[in-house]
Amino acid sequence: MGFPELFSGPYGLVTGFVFWYPFVMALFWMAGSLLFLRTKESKSNLLNIEEIDWPMISILVPCYNEEETIEETVRNLNGLSYPKKEIILINDGSKDRTGEIIKRLSEEYEIVRSIQLNENRGKANALQVGLFASRSEYLICVDSDALLADTAPYYLIRHFFKGGERLGAVTGNPAIRNRNNLLSRMQLVEYASIIGAIKRTQRLLGKVMTVSGVVVAFRKKALVDVGLWDRDMITEDIAVSWKLQKRFWDVRYEPQAICWMLVPETLSGIWKQRVRWAQGGQEVILRHWKILFSWKQRRMWLIYLEQWISIFWAFSWLFVTLLLLVTADSVTDMLLWFTLTSFALVFISLIQLLIALLIDSNYNRVLKYYFWAAWYPAIYWMVNTFVVMAAVPRAISSRLKGGYAVWNSPDRGMKKKAS
Repeated sequence: MGFPELFSGPYGLVTGFVFWYPFVMALFWMAGSLLFLRTKESKSNLLNIEEIDWPMISILVPCYNEEETIEETVRNLNGLSYPKKEIILINDGSKDRTGEIIKRLSEEYEIVRSIQLNENRGKANALQVGLFASRSEYLICVDSDALLADTAPYYLIRHFFKGGERLGAVTGNPAIRNRNNLLSRMQLVEYASIIGAIKRTQRLLGKVMTVSGVVVAFRKKALVDVGLWDRDMITEDIAVSWKLQKRFWDVRYEPQAICWMLVPETLSGIWKQRVRWAQGGQEVILRHWKILFSWKQRRMWLIYLEQWISIFWAFSWLFVTLLLLVTADSVTDMLLWFTLTSFALVFISLIQLLIALLIDSNYNRVLKYYFWAAWYPAIYWMVNTFVVMAAVPRAISSRLKGGYAVWNSPDRGMKKKAS
């Protein structure tokens, strides 16, 4: 079989799918982002803090080996202008000085309480313990390396007053604060052009694949209704998002609730993070496959099927690439395939990226990084291929094994204030 046959018959269907799926999804995300901006985002810019009698909130901060970041995070949370709040720090069996530090912080700040767990049983378990200790109906869960913008709690909690009693969660907008090297700047572009665009589009569809674990607000009653977080799932944020929406609790996205976070700055750190995310998504779709046979869950079908399609695309891309390497008559044939497809995807990615960064620059000065990593959305799909394939056996093994999904210390990168 030669190069022309790759584009005909059954091979042509697979080849066409490999090209058109990311192309169409980029257009879909662009349209969703612009429509979200027009219909929802632009109408919620004004925040009158005096218009609401703000309720008590409980800020939960689970910690595992966070001696380098937790003190900065607590000082940030304590300094927020939100009037009524408590901060609950949960040390999940850390091996470093985290327990000692949060004990001292609880003695230093009146609104801070510390909980010491002797054994590492995962973030979901730590959050459950924090929920049991909380005094408020509204919880804001924050990662222990995160810094909240002062207005973030107001923007998150405001939704619970305007969204009705079936609003279960509001996810915030993570922004990257370490921008020291090319890898961190590429991720900055990714969060704006891909993750932000996907969340805006999914919110318009009515269902969100996942809240952002780094910053999210919950109604406690909703969490209790769905049985709290799943302690056997590696990504508790994805799992609880699905449980809430299966029980018809609404999940919203608030782009103005900014949370500054640290991202990995090494290839190994990024790889581990992405495989973990992919594994968590796969665990969720393996657990919730029955929604396809429930008419009541039809609004989740599109999000569910998109996850399977993206996995199928990863294997299809690998199949087409290997087939081309084996059957191409010349190097020219191989270069022609990669050049044509790459040019089209890079072109649409440039447009998608520009639109996304223009939208996100309303809250975060990211537009200047356009030329640093303008090509990143194009290689996102290829990187995702290897991440998905690495995650598949882990997800299957995790579902068969069960037990607590414990966590490891992630690569936090180098701290540097965003500019």
